Amino acid sequence: MHPVRTTRLLAGALVSLLALTGCGAGAGTDGGGPTPAASADRAEPLAARDIAAPRLPSTVVSADGKRVEVASADRIVPLTGSLSEIVFSLGLGGHVVARDITATFEQAARLPVVTRAHDVSAESVLSLKPTLVLADTETGPAEAIGQIRAAGIPLVVVAPAKTLDDVGRRITAVADALGVPGAGQKLVSRTEERISAVHKGVPAAPGGKKPRVAFLYLRGSAAVYLLGGADSGAPSLLAAAGAVDAGAESGLRKDFTPLTSEALVKAAPSAILVMRKGLESVGGVDGLLKIPGVAQTPAGLDRRVVSIDDGVLLAYGPRTDEVLKSLVEQLYRGTE
Repeated sequence: MHPVRTTRLLAGALVSLLALTGCGAGAGTDGGGPTPAASADRAEPLAARDIAAPRLPSTVVSADGKRVEVASADRIVPLTGSLSEIVFSLGLGGHVVARDITATFEQAARLPVVTRAHDVSAESVLSLKPTLVLADTETGPAEAIGQIRAAGIPLVVVAPAKTLDDVGRRITAVADALGVPGAGQKLVSRTEERISAVHKGVPAAPGGKKPRVAFLYLRGSAAVYLLGGADSGAPSLLAAAGAVDAGAESGLRKDFTPLTSEALVKAAPSAILVMRKGLESVGGVDGLLKIPGVAQTPAGLDRRVVSIDDGVLLAYGPRTDEVLKSLVEQLYRGTE
């Protein structure tokens, strides 16, 4: 990935790298230990009473406009980590026969990987004889998607999620494709209730001034440092935490833009949000402060860095309440 690539490729690379290049040690003001979102990297299936067997066949409309007939959910291949987590949370993890590289939560970690770097291997998918493949609009390359469909495998594309409002829609789309709409409704209700409960507990902004948070994408091994803007996926999460996305507020309309001292000065963040392994890739908080301009921001001066696990930060799925809780706890730590 390189900053000169198109906005679409940056967004796609970020989704693909959620588990590969996120953030490491160093959270809050002291670069300390694990946060609630890192305590157990597991999908949480619905209660047994709410899990249902798929009722198929059915016909669903894919996000790319195609009508897809699904006859069986016996062998499922989700092509993003977030889609995998929804399937497992619906209680159908036993039907999943493969994963992409971003599905790193415990129950999926030992499944065969059907992506090469960030691209889907159609040959690997087809070799597992799936009865249903789930993808999103940023899954690629297009040739691989076409090859899977040409082989007669039902492939349902789900629109990606970039805001909290997308959580229920995305779960519902997966549940409908799997023939378990009732379980989907249960999971939507559980997820939204948990998010609402965390949101209600967000403390009042100190002095009535909302924290300004800059979302940074870091990949130290490739010297890639990007500042999130209005389309990064972070603004909705930050708003729910009672904060302001500093990049978006400073006028950045795209998803990401190369990080510069000038952009940071304009954003003036009081806190910095990063993915855990990405922070690790630059050497933790101390390494982050060496990136030009970071140490001179209010966030850098206070060493206020919030880190969240890669696979869940922007997934907007069943564990978004955990993400929001961790974000709130780290963001307001020491401000009482």
